[in-house]
Amino acid sequence: MSTDPWQDLEHQIIACRRCPRLVAWREQVASVKRRAYRDWDYWGRPVPGFGDRAARLLIVGLAPGAHGANRTGRMFTGDRSGETLFGALYRAGFANQPDSRQREDGLVLSDAFVTAAARCAPPKNRLTAQELDHCRPFLIREMALLAQMRIILALGRVAFQACERALRERGHSVPRLQFRHGGWYPLEGSGLILVACYHPSQQNTQTGRLTLGMLDAVFGRIRSALDGV
Repeated sequence: MSTDPWQDLEHQIIACRRCPRLVAWREQVASVKRRAYRDWDYWGRPVPGFGDRAARLLIVGLAPGAHGANRTGRMFTGDRSGETLFGALYRAGFANQPDSRQREDGLVLSDAFVTAAARCAPPKNRLTAQELDHCRPFLIREMALLAQMRIILALGRVAFQACERALRERGHSVPRLQFRHGGWYPLEGSGLILVACYHPSQQNTQTGRLTLGMLDAVFGRIRSALDGV
């Protein structure tokens, strides 16, 4: 064990093999690969969160993409969802560049930390309740380590529900909340705000369910709240 709790948590996440179905799938994807990435050495392991450890904004997605984070080893990196998300983070001043292609691409987040409800790529992007339960302690520990956290942005209904449960397990009083895009929920007595947003998946962006304007509006409100505007 190291003296750095972040490093310890990262090592424990990467070593996790609690969910046989997810272990088998992530490793199969990493072995078979997609033709476009046949020269890549896929990550093929659970993916830890990353970003500014002094962040006031925590962003929680669903899970690593099979050929995105499961390939690159960094959340929302190497797929279309990441292009959409980091473009918005850049425009809102939370990232130094709009692109997130690989771990060594120079991306730096400022005042934001990105993670997910689950750390392994799931088949068909679907997770069981037990798999989410197994991963939730990692999210709870990240929340505890982010001492300056003020706003939690949940991308999608599953992430929103995972955040609700994690906050309750941390001792916060969280009433039954409705997931709706742009939902803004101050949690009484905690100083925290839980925010709901549609997930920046291709399915949502290509159908127009989530537009860049809608995403920018969410981050604009978050930026204003953190800046005290």
